[in-house]
Amino acid sequence: MADSAKAETGVAGRTYPPVNFQIDSTRVAAFANAIGADPAAGVPPTFAAVYSLGATAPQLFGDPEAAVDFARLLHAEQEFTWTRHPRPDETVTSRGRVASDVNRRGMRFMSFETDTTDQRGQPVCRSKALFVIRS
Repeated sequence: MADSAKAETGVAGRTYPPVNFQIDSTRVAAFANAIGADPAAGVPPTFAAVYSLGATAPQLFGDPEAAVDFARLLHAEQEFTWTRHPRPDETVTSRGRVASDVNRRGMRFMSFETDTTDQRGQPVCRSKALFVIRS
């Protein structure tokens, strides 16, 4: 295979079990203070890194078939899209999946998406991350 060719690996399309996460108001306030936001303004948008990606990525990283070598991992991109922002003390459910997993030019490019819903199953947030893993 030529160096510029792409090869899809076996974990593309893999989904992981849902993870429930309570958005604890004390933790939200501490997070808001740490980033210089007003704790009274509600859940900061960047807290999605905790309840969405942060809640689901450990499933990917702990999956022996995904074989993510943390020592060679670069978190290259991160994107969040909200339908609405969650409220403090609300419980949300996040489900992660490997959207793509491609080897190209001696590097592995893994796109990981997480959909987060409220307790009624209504969308809250979608997270998209790109991980680059050196060979």
